[in-house]
Amino acid sequence: MSTGHLTIDLAALAANWRSLNALTSCETAAVIKADAYGLGADRVAKALAKQGVRTFYVAMAEEGAAVRAAVGDKAQIRVLTGHMRGDTDMIADLNLTPILNTIDQINRHFEALPDHSFGLQLDTGMNRLGLEWDDWAAVAEAALRRKPVVVMSHLACADEPDHPMNPYQLDIFHQMTDGITTPRSLAATGGILLGPDYHFDECRPGIGLYGGLPFEDARPVVRLDLPVIQLRELTAGEVVGYGNSWQAERPTRLATIAAGYADGLLRSLSRGAMLYHGDTPCPLVGRVSMDLITVDVTDLNEDPAALAFICDAQPVDSLAQSAGTIGYEMLTGLSPRYSRRYVG
Repeated sequence: MSTGHLTIDLAALAANWRSLNALTSCETAAVIKADAYGLGADRVAKALAKQGVRTFYVAMAEEGAAVRAAVGDKAQIRVLTGHMRGDTDMIADLNLTPILNTIDQINRHFEALPDHSFGLQLDTGMNRLGLEWDDWAAVAEAALRRKPVVVMSHLACADEPDHPMNPYQLDIFHQMTDGITTPRSLAATGGILLGPDYHFDECRPGIGLYGGLPFEDARPVVRLDLPVIQLRELTAGEVVGYGNSWQAERPTRLATIAAGYADGLLRSLSRGAMLYHGDTPCPLVGRVSMDLITVDVTDLNEDPAALAFICDAQPVDSLAQSAGTIGYEMLTGLSPRYSRRYVG
């Protein structure tokens, strides 16, 4: 096959959830938005449901369909972007729980689905989603009387444990919510690692489930192997790829690999990324193009049939660092062209 091959370890995913859950004394939900960070929401949801997860977060109502089909009627599926215009039928039909972010959303939800479950999000300083202080003061009493399933907020800098924004947001969240009886949630993966002061009644890990930072103890979940489709010999001085951007300084064995930026291999990886044959690194040379990359395999003792791009020797965050980005972007950009195998 000329497509890359993605291996997803569901046992490692489950172990990561158990490890994060063990750090808390509250309910631990799971964030599986963006097709479970690119790994397949249906399979991921089923694996986590077997561990006891009963609350799942998605980004938008459309994402809830695959999750509902995977986990059945008993699980709660919460929609972080809230109750958008046109989503009413889907929210009702799939029994989704919108997390309401604005007064308009609150009014829309109460008018269209007055007896349907909902949650509320507050803005504690990130200025992205959620009710600001004055809006919350205006609607809190009436909204809380309808018994939301959660009142939540989101930390902007939880991946930096010493950042002053963390205690600032924690204090604002206390000021906005202390005294209410509704379950509260502030911590995603980074918030869990900040300690019990941030845990409240529910935590909702995302990236840590999939083997990403800031959860340094996470087990790797993803492996990506890319097939070699051609090998050639270069003499010193020959050039490779668009723009003649790399020139061989020695006789070189060059492998052409079937993957490119159409598959989520960011073009910025042209600046010195590595692929691996076992534990042996092989430098990517020349530019990343749409469907192909070229790799120097001169130092290998054998001709490889494939090379690993994400593996134990190069976890997703190491690769992301090479690209000047974060593991989230690498995972969510994984191509639907890759063949997939679930293990564990």
